[in-house]
Amino acid sequence: MPKALLLENLHPQARTILESAGYEVTTRTGALDEAELVEALDGVELLGIRSKTQVTAAALAAAPDLVALGAFCIGTNQIDLAAAAARGVAVFNAPFSNTRSVVEIAIADIIALTRRLTVLDRKMHDGVWDKTATGAHEVRGRTLGIVGYGNIGTQLSVLAEALGMSVVYYDTVEKLALGNARRMESLDALLEVADVVTLHVDGRSGNAGLFGAEQFAAMRPGSIFLNLSRGFVVDYAALRDAVVAGRVVGAAVDVFPEEPKRKGDPFESELRGLPNVILTPHTGGSTEEAQEAIGRFVAHKLRDFMATGSTALSVNVPHVALDQSPEVHRIAYLHRNVPGVLAAVNQTLAAHGVNIVGQLLATRGDHGYVVTDAGTPVDQAALVELAARPESVRLRLLS
Repeated sequence: MPKALLLENLHPQARTILESAGYEVTTRTGALDEAELVEALDGVELLGIRSKTQVTAAALAAAPDLVALGAFCIGTNQIDLAAAAARGVAVFNAPFSNTRSVVEIAIADIIALTRRLTVLDRKMHDGVWDKTATGAHEVRGRTLGIVGYGNIGTQLSVLAEALGMSVVYYDTVEKLALGNARRMESLDALLEVADVVTLHVDGRSGNAGLFGAEQFAAMRPGSIFLNLSRGFVVDYAALRDAVVAGRVVGAAVDVFPEEPKRKGDPFESELRGLPNVILTPHTGGSTEEAQEAIGRFVAHKLRDFMATGSTALSVNVPHVALDQSPEVHRIAYLHRNVPGVLAAVNQTLAAHGVNIVGQLLATRGDHGYVVTDAGTPVDQAALVELAARPESVRLRLLS
């Protein structure tokens, strides 16, 4: 049986789907470091991870049997996508499945911080009755500034407006404003007007250090700050200084530059112990509903890729959406994007008497993907000849 390895406590639905497709599935609750991952990938065709396991070029080089990789989360910055594509490993993620969960925790954080619930809760647990309205506000009528207006930012925009907030947003890419949201021309312009600033940017390297002392100084006095995106985009020492100085009166942080690998591991941060600061262990998308949806979505993508060659929504190889036709023999050929490949494929198959009944080609950056359906059996010699071509990355016969 082909082998699949699922790490980081993925939802049981992922295992069920892959086992139903004929895979021998091994599960582990924690993340693995590079050496552990190399050892665990021996003979494995499918790998499933979340955000902690780093899939490096070295790990991929040591895993020749690996065909597909599923990131059971939104981000893929923990994977060397270029190295994976170069080795013919298709990568899939779940860009939409936990959107609602992240949006709901953002709304919960905004209300909790605006009402200073964390401070009041701590005092009550300490036996202090501090009934006061000082520093507590309604979110209605306040301005929410969203940095990054993608899937999460747009849905947050809609729900925040329903609560009576005014919404402004900033994104480096032109995005359609939903409802009454207003696009700001710069991050500084957003910081001038926002009572609450929330980050929802992706993990591209250009976002590293996006928010630091300069940006906190530009925020309105008495404002609130949230980061539910990536840990490396914020200077948390600068955030601590802004909270201690009273410029930022509340903050919620769900992501950190360095995070423990396993549940129960110790956690250290300069933000611990600060008043009206909510710290959560990267659980923005961790609801039972979201994890089940992610488990189903990514497992189905892996299963379909292996069975049909479909690469729809892959993050690193050309997109071809396919259904399996039982009457044909399918050749899935990932190759370097150079001229003449399609002609070479067809000439090779014709020379071996293969009748082509359908064919699709897509390219993406350095790679191309040709899927050919043959109405006659494909001779092994033809496959060997195609695989030996200098532009070949990975060839699979799907009967």
